[in-house]
Amino acid sequence: MRGIDVVFHLAALIAIPFSYHSPDSYVETNVKGTLNVLQAARDTRCERILIASTSEVYGTAQFIPITEKHPRQPQSPYSASKIAADCLAESFFRSFDLPVTVVRPFNTYGPRQSARAVIPTIITQLLQGSKEIKLGDMRPTRDMVFVSDTVEAFLAIAKTSTLVGEDVNIATGLEVSVGDLARMLCAQIDSSAVVLQDQERLRPSKSEVFRLLGDPTKLIHHTGWACKTGIEGGLAETVSWFSEPTNLSRYKSNLYNL
Repeated sequence: MRGIDVVFHLAALIAIPFSYHSPDSYVETNVKGTLNVLQAARDTRCERILIASTSEVYGTAQFIPITEKHPRQPQSPYSASKIAADCLAESFFRSFDLPVTVVRPFNTYGPRQSARAVIPTIITQLLQGSKEIKLGDMRPTRDMVFVSDTVEAFLAIAKTSTLVGEDVNIATGLEVSVGDLARMLCAQIDSSAVVLQDQERLRPSKSEVFRLLGDPTKLIHHTGWACKTGIEGGLAETVSWFSEPTNLSRYKSNLYNL
């Protein structure tokens, strides 16, 4: 990090199911890993550092839309590790005046996404010919942000000094259920497919985050950012990328990825 002006700390373990299996690895990577980056930024006198958080730190919405003032609720070991990382970042701002911003994307999606995420899970099953699409709970809602919009938000935040020492949501202010996502993708790829609930894919009942709907007002006010890609267009672009045989061959839809 020596000689680097701006650091985007995006590295993390992000799969929620695997955090039930190996919570210690999430502490090592997400908490201690973030601490290492913060210490290096302090030592090298980095001019700007953005720490990637997650909407999962909010847990199931207590009020909507979710602002940055919403309470943090660690409903999984993953979210607990990200809350801890966020708190470390804030402590370095307060203790050492480190020019850090905690950036909190809601559910980013698009080409190249890991098969651990719900949209690639649905798309790859459909494109590889499955007529029965296996998912977990289909009731939860998510605020889906297309990857290019997320990238533009990160860049805009990095360019403004008014968000130093702050946390800021990246969200659309719209929500869609997992079940509706599945139906939209079936309509685009194979309308004859049916969606089934797979018990193996369910989160523990007290751990499931049932509603995430973000408020992007702070981001818009400070940067002028605007969401450019709606859910229909974003899903179509994502399906198009996965439809390329070379891209699809990287995914194994028959496996449930922890």
